[in-house]
Amino acid sequence: MPSISAKSRPVVVIVVFPDAKLLDITGPMQVFSDAKICGGTDYEIVLASAKGGVQLMDTGVELSTAAMKQLRGRQLHTLLISGGWGARAAAQDPELLQDTIQLADQATRIGSVCTGAFVLAASGLLGGHRAVTHWYSCDDLANQHPDVKVEPDRMFVKDGNVWTSAGVTAGIDMALAMVAEDSGRKVAVRLAQTLVMYMIRSGGQSQFSSALLSQTNDASGRFDALHSWIGENLNLDLRVDRLAEQVGMSERNFTRVYRKTTGRTPAKTIELFRVAAARDLLEDTALPVMTIAQRTGFEDDERLRRAMQRVLGISPTDYRKRFGVEQD
Repeated sequence: MPSISAKSRPVVVIVVFPDAKLLDITGPMQVFSDAKICGGTDYEIVLASAKGGVQLMDTGVELSTAAMKQLRGRQLHTLLISGGWGARAAAQDPELLQDTIQLADQATRIGSVCTGAFVLAASGLLGGHRAVTHWYSCDDLANQHPDVKVEPDRMFVKDGNVWTSAGVTAGIDMALAMVAEDSGRKVAVRLAQTLVMYMIRSGGQSQFSSALLSQTNDASGRFDALHSWIGENLNLDLRVDRLAEQVGMSERNFTRVYRKTTGRTPAKTIELFRVAAARDLLEDTALPVMTIAQRTGFEDDERLRRAMQRVLGISPTDYRKRFGVEQD
């Protein structure tokens, strides 16, 4: 049984249950643990479950946990519900739901990773909020909990003090954003850079999410709104004059300031966003490459092919063969 100390460090509680997905737990856990190494908050991390004791994860790994009731009365900074195959059963456990409601009242912010959103929803904590879960379960979440405003295309969603993330590694993106909220963007970007070293995938599948793309080296967040707009309008003609107009700057001044702030040209950023979007469609859909090229603003498959070779070192066709969903 892990000890629950009375230290004044911000307390992050990660709720687990039998057959939870290990990475949903250890991903955010690693982010919060490493934050202090990058000059950020020194968190106290507690793993908790309904009854406490040893819990068996989906990988066969056993985790030692504290009982959620032991945490009653403590001031909590962050309450996170993990996801995984066991989340649906956990969402029907009255004791776990009641404890979740109790601890949520004690927490500054609450959140879920992947299908942990079903536990928050069953606890009534997502009612009226925007939320996301694993893409495979978004329709189920919306159907089972019509009071939740499900946004299936998001990596993670922050609605007030309620955070939810998409599947598995998206929990890491969300945790990085939480660290940014607590310790500032410089710390979060530095932390992301250290973690990305361990997240590069072989075969040309680079690990870069839209969240990390928009962070770049811009510690001030000056172009966050522009990056969000770019991500939502990839099929438009995104020339520099249009980007400058979007932020209310002259073309010359925008080009100079943007490159100085982010370390890359506007054109390179557009290419990276478009390649990221094309990559996602190649992984998760059976759309023709030409259609994907048009949807992501490349106009034709040859332009898409050249861009993916530059950024990922692999063609769209080969990328899909290696990382795409299996088609019947």
